[in-house]
Amino acid sequence: MFVWDENDLNDEQEAAINESGNVFLVACPGSGKTRALTYRIALELSRIDDSKKWVVAITYTHRAADEIRERIEILGVDTSQLWIGTIHAFCLEWILKPYGLYHEKIKHDFKIINSRDSEEVISEICSSIGSKKVKYVECGHYFTSQGLMLMSAGSKSALVNRVIEGYHDRIMQNNQIDFEQILYFAYEILSDNSSISKILGNLFLHVLIDEYQDTKEIQYSIVASIIRASQGKVGAFVVGDPNQAIYGSLGGYAISKSELEDMAGVPFVSMSLDKNYRSSAKIIKYYSNYNVNPSKTVAAGKYKNCQSVITYDQITPKDDLVEKVSQYIEHSVQKLGILEKEICVIAPWWMHLAMLTRNLVNRLPQYDFDGPGLVPFSRDIDNFWFKLTRIILTEPSPNVYVKRLRWACDILSDMELALVDVHSITSKHLLKTVNSISIGEDDGMSYLSEFFNKLFCELGIDFTLYPMLKEHYESFFNSSNDRIKRLKKDNASFAIEIESFRKAFKPRTGIKVSTIHGVKGGEYDVVISFGLLQDLVPNFNDPSVDSAKKLLYVIGSRARMNLHLISEKGRMTGSGKYRRELQPTEVLHQLNYLYDTPI
Repeated sequence: MFVWDENDLNDEQEAAINESGNVFLVACPGSGKTRALTYRIALELSRIDDSKKWVVAITYTHRAADEIRERIEILGVDTSQLWIGTIHAFCLEWILKPYGLYHEKIKHDFKIINSRDSEEVISEICSSIGSKKVKYVECGHYFTSQGLMLMSAGSKSALVNRVIEGYHDRIMQNNQIDFEQILYFAYEILSDNSSISKILGNLFLHVLIDEYQDTKEIQYSIVASIIRASQGKVGAFVVGDPNQAIYGSLGGYAISKSELEDMAGVPFVSMSLDKNYRSSAKIIKYYSNYNVNPSKTVAAGKYKNCQSVITYDQITPKDDLVEKVSQYIEHSVQKLGILEKEICVIAPWWMHLAMLTRNLVNRLPQYDFDGPGLVPFSRDIDNFWFKLTRIILTEPSPNVYVKRLRWACDILSDMELALVDVHSITSKHLLKTVNSISIGEDDGMSYLSEFFNKLFCELGIDFTLYPMLKEHYESFFNSSNDRIKRLKKDNASFAIEIESFRKAFKPRTGIKVSTIHGVKGGEYDVVISFGLLQDLVPNFNDPSVDSAKKLLYVIGSRARMNLHLISEKGRMTGSGKYRRELQPTEVLHQLNYLYDTPI
């Protein structure tokens, strides 16, 4: 049985981990949520006495899955009967691959279309209708158990439905499905074949869900159907923070305990973690102004008595943002002695960050940055060739051997999905082959192209014969070359060298640059956030007050010590007679708070 040291956990964490019933855990920022989840998984794994049983943990991102698995391995617990990953990966591995023959649309074969190719198809259909009538950005959609839902089409709903219908017809003709259909088809398979839910219910010992507040209704339905079918044999541990539910426009929402109980057909014990070990009391008190769901948070960490600085700047012009952000960075490093990796710059949209990041690199050449616009290849993390690039460009060492071996296993799984016969290739053999290849090429894209060709030649496989691999290959190189053109236009030619490519997979050492959504789970001594403007925060797709509060709550709760907020002047939107200047986020602007003086 897994045991932990006396000081590993606080009383709240220990109570949640030891609870014998199903747990519905609400965890405030910095409360050790991931630690509680990790220890609960480790405990459940140590209880397995049947070689056919599995513990399943569903995370919001691949990165979170990797982090949790590594933590469990460090604890010395055997993870051979742990499955951990995103809901999409879960549906592929446990439902679509083994039971796809029960669904009319994928019973013969299916390939996964990646996001870039999906965007191209939808954009092409929009253009055929008329670019002034409907655009790609207006065609956001997702599925619930009731069917297709549009994100923000408004008066254009009929046109958008027409586009999406044409899009689904087009990709289906090519035996492709996208990531939203992965969920919907998995749900339909379980709904139409109750025996499959029972089979899975007999395989799983425990199901754990991280960041439940970002989960979609259809995802709850998939997991709940398995728990219900098990008739109480599958335990459940659900953890998250409803105040951080910032994926509402994509269908994510924080389910209530009673709703989950109704769906799963089992009772849950409501529990909480309310001790924040991350931030100062001043930071916590500030971001608590944006609570949507009332919650108690107590400062309990080493920074709790820190004399934090919280500033709000509404006068800096957009054109002076680089200088203002640079001043905050220089002050933090030079005056306060804060490490570069403990500083984070946040904005609502990637497009605002990419240019700012490149300008910051020019303005502060003595500092390192980790952010958008600094690497040219596609960051479609579900693209096969991106996954392979990650293994190739991560330098082999004993410290990352287990991780790279796991990535190699994922590569083989994707190859199997693409109908490649991989029965004679082990993950160790694949990794050994990757490690043995040497390419004498400095240009990044040429290096990768040669590496891919040599690797598959060594494996005795012609990847061009497999449609899914070929389509992902073309998408990877097309999108990467498009990005390189933009980088060259911005005089960022340094980013096309292979050594610049490698930086994307090295441990983070520089100043983090991220969107609000991308920074979730992170924590930094200093947080600098700009773009805090109406229509950006909250986004025009979800303009509610609650949405703005949750975004500001996430921004504020990332900071340990200091928080700098900026609603810059002069950022415009619209065109022609509709062109106007964006105003400060109303929720932020209207807050009666005595801020510290900006530097």
